[in-house]
Amino acid sequence: MLVAAAVCPCPPLLVPEVAAGAAPELDAARAACADAVGVLAASRPDLLVVVGPADEAGLGVHHAGAAGSFDGFGVDLGVRLGSGRAAQERTLPYSLTVGAWLLGRAHWAASPVEGLGVAEDMEPRLALAAGRETGARAARVAVLAMGDGSARRSLKAPGYLDERAEDFDALAVRALAEADTDALAALDAPLAYELKAAGRASWQVLAGAAEDAGLAGRLLYDDAPYGVGYAVAAWS
Repeated sequence: MLVAAAVCPCPPLLVPEVAAGAAPELDAARAACADAVGVLAASRPDLLVVVGPADEAGLGVHHAGAAGSFDGFGVDLGVRLGSGRAAQERTLPYSLTVGAWLLGRAHWAASPVEGLGVAEDMEPRLALAAGRETGARAARVAVLAMGDGSARRSLKAPGYLDERAEDFDALAVRALAEADTDALAALDAPLAYELKAAGRASWQVLAGAAEDAGLAGRLLYDDAPYGVGYAVAAWS
């Protein structure tokens, strides 16, 4: 059963070594993520599942100890998903690599950790089903849902400006703030894909895991500093 969840954005820029001189611009987001991870630790879970968008089709399971790195951004920095070393494990997608970095920064030791990569275009019904399965993995499950909102919030955004982006993000953020699983489940998947909202599938996995869990939500951060919607929330 799901006992707690945290929602965090997943840009590699969240890592100060990657952001370099621009690092202070996301200090508030980093602090909010640290607080959200703290809520997860306080819930004393038996299992933490980190969910995030990935290029792989469908679902990609990553075991404890799986490795990721930021070499692709010119930074010699590697991380592992929880403790241990996974044998013959695929490299973590960047969303889970950022999640692993957040956990490492928090010195996570509250429970075993696993990762779940989800395709950005995953159908909502499949994402919800994956979430229900995740929530049933242990008596006390926590989820760290990694994902960004739309990447079309301004003229300088990665996807350029789309007038629909702000309304989409407002709807999603409201649902995340209120732990409204029905509203998350109802997010428009084709529209999210057009708006490059990479977190939509992750949020719907969370919605599936949280069905009937009775969790309350709290919004810790909401901004679009680079024309991309970043939100941090904690459910407990």
